[in-house]
Order: sequence, then structure tokens, then C-alpha cells
Amino acid sequence: MIIKDTSDQDVQINTTKPKSKFWLITFSATIIIGAIIWQVAPAASRWSQASESISRDRVRIATITRGDFTREISVLGRVVAAVSPTVYSPADGTITLLIEAGNEVKEGQALASLDSPELTSRRDQQQAILEGLQSSFERQKIQAKKQRLSDQKAVDLANVRLTSANREKRRADQGYEKNAISQIDFEKAQDELENANLQHRHSEQDAALNIESLDFDSKSLALDIRRQTSLVTELQRQVDGLTIRSPVNGIVGNLNTDNKTFLSKNQSILTVVDLSNLEVEIEIPESYADDLAIGMSVDVQFEQQQFSARLVTISPEILNNQVTGRVRFSKHTPAKLRQNQRLNTQIILEHKPNVLQVQRGQFLESNGGRFAYLVNEGLAQKTSISLGARSLSHVEVLDGLSEGQQIIISGTDMFNSAAQVLINN
Repeated sequence: MIIKDTSDQDVQINTTKPKSKFWLITFSATIIIGAIIWQVAPAASRWSQASESISRDRVRIATITRGDFTREISVLGRVVAAVSPTVYSPADGTITLLIEAGNEVKEGQALASLDSPELTSRRDQQQAILEGLQSSFERQKIQAKKQRLSDQKAVDLANVRLTSANREKRRADQGYEKNAISQIDFEKAQDELENANLQHRHSEQDAALNIESLDFDSKSLALDIRRQTSLVTELQRQVDGLTIRSPVNGIVGNLNTDNKTFLSKNQSILTVVDLSNLEVEIEIPESYADDLAIGMSVDVQFEQQQFSARLVTISPEILNNQVTGRVRFSKHTPAKLRQNQRLNTQIILEHKPNVLQVQRGQFLESNGGRFAYLVNEGLAQKTSISLGARSLSHVEVLDGLSEGQQIIISGTDMFNSAAQVLINN
């Protein structure tokens, strides 16, 4: 009996490969190896050139762009009243308050009264002196009339005596021509005429001098009265000022004194706040003081809206390394604005159109703004640059970079000043 095996199922395989298929496999492998070398060679070349290597996640890269450049500073402002006068005591005395803090007042409304017996007494004394001078002036006018009447009487009497002497002189002339009177009587008539002429002339001169003297006394008294009237008017003004009135329409602020308190002259009493005209008080770092100028544009943020304003005042002094300024709204003041409210403000220091710029970053402090790492195909190369003005978000590029290029804007201290740095993905 014959047992069958699996020899009939086996097929003999020819292990000899065709030459054409061998060369095809060899050519394909060569192409694949060449492609790999072509892809790896640049990276290997860059890797060989870089002295440092860092992960892409550890750096920030920004693109150089061109556009409008605005340099501004952002500061926190406080809403204050543009007009908030403080009322002071005009004299020593006891104050009586007529209002309370928070009351609305109108301009000219009485706020308080001050009882000052010393000032009132001075006013009364000077008023009495003025009345005395006015009485003396009236008396002087009466005396002047009497003196003029007396002088006129003396002139008239002298005129009568002169007329009589002239008549006696004519009689003596006629009698002497007819030898009716002696030589002595004739000469006596001449002497009497001369004496009458002298008395008449002197009486007229005395009258004129007396009139001049009376006019001078009257003018002197008038000047005294004028000076005393000015003094009394000033004292009356001060007495009227004891009733303290509101200088503006507004609301009474903090009271700086209590009712029925004795105050010294020029001691503060209260403050009136005019809420119809509000401004923003800002404190600017000293480093920006030289860049500030009155009239600069300011953007004020309020309730997620932006309002235009301008810088109207700048303090000439520096306190706590800051400069104080005032910002006034250009068009209208927001309706819901309240005093002492905090607002964000941006002062526009400079605006330039079509400027090459890049985002701000820590690289400005790392290299002092003199160098930047230019990124190209995964390799960051240290490049010398020149920067200009700096804003809150961007910095102006003057030289060394072109639009569309990319640089590392994060801190570069970790590069150890390497000329080239490999950036790994």
C-alpha cells in the first residue's frame, strides 16, 4: 500500500531576481535618501550655525507693519470741579452758619454771617469823624460868606473916603487958586487924598487875599472829607462783607468750622462746588513732563465710551515724581459724571502717518532697543536696529528692519547675546 505525501502540493520558487527589478528598487531608495538629505541639510546647516537653541513656545514673534503711529500715555484721572471757591473769614468774629453741607445755593445767597464788634466800631468811629468834617465844611462856608461881606464893607468904606478926599482936594485947589486957604490947608487936602487912595487899594488887596485863603481852607476841608468818605466806604464794604454770600451757583461742600465759633481773619469757612463745570485732574509721571504742552488732545474713557478733551493746565512744580494737570472736555461733559470719580485718560503726545512700527515688548529692555533678533525659517539672527518714538503698544522703527519681517519681541536675555539662535517648533 502506497501512502501519499504533500509533494504534489509544493511549488518550487525561483530565488533568482530579475536585474531590472533590482535596479528599480535601488533607484527608488536613492531618490528617497536624497530627498531626506535635501530636507534635513538646511536644518542641519542652520543648527550648525546657531550657538543657542530655544523652543518656539518660549518667545513672542511680531511682524513689522506700516501705518499710523500714535504716541500716548495712559494715566488715571480724578473728576474735580473746575470752579470750587473756598470762602474765608473777612475779619475776626463769631460765625453764624445759615446753611448746611450739601445744600444747593445760588450766586449771591447768604451762607453765613460774622459778628465783628471791632470792625463795626471802627466803621461807626470813622463815620462820626466824617460827619464832623462835613459840619466843619458847612461852618467854613458860612465863615467865608461873613468874611467876604466884611471885606466888601471895608472896600466900600474906603471907596467912600476916597470919594470924599477927592472932593476936598478939588475944593482945596479952588480955594488955593483964589488965596482963600493957606498953603498948609492945601497940602493937608493932598495928604488926605493920598491916604484915602492907599486905604482903598489896601482894602481891595486884603479882600482878595482873604477870599484866596477861604477858598484854600474850603478845598482842604473838601479833600479831608473825600479821604474820610473813602475810608468810611471801605469800612462799610467790610461790614457788608460780614454777611458771607455764595460766589457761584453750586452745592455747599465741606464745612471747615462749627456754628457759633470765633474765627480769625482769613480762616477758611466752607467751600462751594460748581458741579455744572467738571474737569479731570491727572497726575503724569515726571519722565513725560518735557513732552507735555497745553492744548494737547486727550481721550477720556467713561462708561465704555471715548470722549474728546484737551489739556488746559500743567503744574509748574513736580510733587512725588509727578506733574499735575487739568483736562477739559472739548464738546460736552458726560451727564452722569460725578465729582471724585476715577477715569482712564490717554494723552496724545504725537501722531505720525505711514510709519514703520512693531509691537512693544521686553526686547526693548533686554538690548536697550539697539538690537533685535530677526526670524527667518526657524533661525533668529541678531540684527542692529534703530528705534524712534514709543507708544503704549508700538514702537517706531527707523532703520534695520523692513515691512513684513518678523522679530522676537519677548525678552532675549536667555539668548546670551548669541549672534544666531535656533528656534525649535
